[in-house]
Amino acid sequence: MENQNIRTPEQDSSEDFAAMFAESELRTGQVEEGRVVSGTVIQITKDYVVVDIGYKSEGQVPLNEFIPVPGGDPQIKIGDKVEVLVESRENDTGMVVLSKEKADKMRIWDEISAACERDELVEGMIVGRVKGGLSVDIGVKAFLPGSQVDIRPVRNLDKLIGEKFKFKVIKFNKKRGNIVLSRRVLLEKEREELKKETLKNLKEGAVLKGVVKNLTDYGAFIDLGGIDGLLHVTDMSWGRIGHPSEMFEVGQEVRVVVLKFDPASERVSLGLKQIQEDPWHRADEKYPVGTRVKGKVVSLTDYGAFIELEQGVEGLVHVSEMSWTKRVKHPSKLLNAGEPVEAVVLDIDPKAKRISLGMKQIEPNPWTLLEDKYPIGSVIRGEVRNVTDFGIFVGVEEGIDGLVHVSDISWTERIKHPGEKFKKGDVVEAVVLNIDVENERFSLGIKQNQADPWTTLAERHPVGSRLKGRVTKVTDFGAFVEIEPGIEGLVHVSEMRDERVENPHDVVKEGEEVEVKVIDIDSHERKVALSIKALTRDGGEDEYREYLRKQGDGRARLGDLMEKFNRRKG
Repeated sequence: MENQNIRTPEQDSSEDFAAMFAESELRTGQVEEGRVVSGTVIQITKDYVVVDIGYKSEGQVPLNEFIPVPGGDPQIKIGDKVEVLVESRENDTGMVVLSKEKADKMRIWDEISAACERDELVEGMIVGRVKGGLSVDIGVKAFLPGSQVDIRPVRNLDKLIGEKFKFKVIKFNKKRGNIVLSRRVLLEKEREELKKETLKNLKEGAVLKGVVKNLTDYGAFIDLGGIDGLLHVTDMSWGRIGHPSEMFEVGQEVRVVVLKFDPASERVSLGLKQIQEDPWHRADEKYPVGTRVKGKVVSLTDYGAFIELEQGVEGLVHVSEMSWTKRVKHPSKLLNAGEPVEAVVLDIDPKAKRISLGMKQIEPNPWTLLEDKYPIGSVIRGEVRNVTDFGIFVGVEEGIDGLVHVSDISWTERIKHPGEKFKKGDVVEAVVLNIDVENERFSLGIKQNQADPWTTLAERHPVGSRLKGRVTKVTDFGAFVEIEPGIEGLVHVSEMRDERVENPHDVVKEGEEVEVKVIDIDSHERKVALSIKALTRDGGEDEYREYLRKQGDGRARLGDLMEKFNRRKG
């Protein structure tokens, strides 16, 4: 508030008289409520400051009225002279209720009222946050609503604490001691003056200077001087921009061109890239397919890296085009933002503003050499690098693994998971089964190191042979007997005894060794039919086959049952 400390002789005389009158009242033991009196601090408690005002009882002032900044220390000590307002003569404790804050307000109230009448501004410092806005010290505490802080909402009001500004008083109530300020009114007035000047030069095609006022996901708002224009993210650069903050920051001065202006709505569309020539116009001439180029990594995503070849022209190196052999989970494993790289142009579409680049094409493809180094049928020795549900990966060369599918691990064992037999780091020998250069697949087999025992099973155990084996599984339709490691045959319930068997568990037990007779072998289907009761039958094999025929094609029936059992075990 201007000139608020200049006093006239008349004012000093008037105040001296008022002080003498108040002192007279105090001597007589009378003090009027609502009057400002002078006193001396004689005690400071946890919650109050006790003041001697010459009355028969001391008065008390809330301690927080002497704390200028919330959370700060009281600015008062014993012996200080203070002016206070008498709110009531005595309270329940016999103390006079006093207020320093209200006394301060009353002392300068007339000055603020006069400033309002003259439409003058007041100056003050923002001292703290309060509900709904800020507290401002203009000699007394005044309230600055959050909506009156600035033209646009301020997200972080705390950053204004400690700042000095000029304000306009928009509301005051002498009786309640309530003062409401506004800074927005001043800013709007200043902005309106700037706007008049800006509108004189605002037209499509005009190149203007402005200041970045706000950033959003879709663009930047530029203050042209009293009026804002939108610089959309697509009009910032000929290249792709993920977010306006990549190019601008609030408060930055920029030079833009007016793309569109609607005087009725006062909407302004701005452009930055339009000031420069589109670099994509001749991109296909500068970067034909097959060209080896140099660039800088400007952005990394999950699927690849964007390489800036020149200002506004970027190409994408897909993660699959980074290495012939390495399985790149994320581009950041190979590249860093700002790093220079070399690549080969794989494809270019100037209209869509897309260039596909490849880094691995700088080096020869090692997969094209594998067929000569590892012909089909050759045996390799390598370390197990990974174990999955469907097989194991064996290291062939640096970055190249061969897959041994679970079905190619053993001729006879039923392996539910490769982890049952292998772990990372195991060294194995495997046979090369197939190499698919185009799809970069290398197929290996472990069981192919040995002959398939099923192909010669009928020679080792012809039909009619008597064998001993161990019962591995008993079901409701029969029992499975292991006749060789990994090779099982089925003894159907009908082949256990001459008489009808209701429960196979009554005849054999799991783990029990039994003698059986081979009654049929199908090496292609990997099925063996066995019989216990056939051991006690007389006659040759021809008679026994006739017996099976009478039973209704026993081989087919046993085969169906074995297939059913295999499905259950799988």
